[in-house]
Amino acid sequence: MIIFSKYLFHSSFNALAVWPFIFLKNKNLKFDDVLINHERIHLQQQKEMLWLLFFIWYILEFLVKLIIYKQPIEAYRNLSFEREAYKYEMDFNYIRKRKYWNFINFL
Repeated sequence: MIIFSKYLFHSSFNALAVWPFIFLKNKNLKFDDVLINHERIHLQQQKEMLWLLFFIWYILEFLVKLIIYKQPIEAYRNLSFEREAYKYEMDFNYIRKRKYWNFINFL
């Protein structure tokens, strides 16, 4: 399910996945297949980690990466969840063939 909200986002972000929803900054983004696929990968990650564990892991990994990279955007880009989603966001069959907990390969 896709929900639109321009108030939910920092200026540099356009989308957010919180199972089972994808939040988009504006309605035009619903036509961005790559962005939607990226967020669907996050939905799959959240689903297999029972949602709460995903967010705990995401925050803890972000804090560790922030110490390593010193810049929030670099920390974000190097999160295992994000690395997997960015790598496969243009592969529209990826979710069907993806193995559970595949983000581990991007740690």
